[in-house]
Amino acid sequence: MSFRRGLAAGMACLLLCGPMASAQQRAPQPPRAEPPPAAEPPAPYEPQLLRLAEILGSLAFLRDLCGAGDGDKWRAQMAALLAAEGSVEGRKERLAGAFNRGFRGFEQSYRSCTPNAELVISRYIEEGERIARDVASRYGAG
Repeated sequence: MSFRRGLAAGMACLLLCGPMASAQQRAPQPPRAEPPPAAEPPAPYEPQLLRLAEILGSLAFLRDLCGAGDGDKWRAQMAALLAAEGSVEGRKERLAGAFNRGFRGFEQSYRSCTPNAELVISRYIEEGERIARDVASRYGAG
């Protein structure tokens, strides 16, 4: 019977002392960090800004290709757009990515100025103006 009593006492000690003993042996936990702030939802006009950035990239390539020599003008317009709208986390990268897609898409397709490239230029200038006007009038941007 003494064996049973010893076993019972040992089990009771493990049950009662176990959590305290294991808590004392655990490494101290660092304080929990504050969760990062929730990402700001995209602006309602973000799709239009992304399209505008893509158009600016396309025009930066195509206008130089077709001899206008004003690719830097379109890059400056993109820099202004980034300065105005690129402060929200992730938006700057998305806008720059759209610009680069527009530029690279035509860079891969066109090696010389063609009548189709000239048509794209005129249509993109019209579309870009329309987007800028619509966003400014609807959302008060610009």
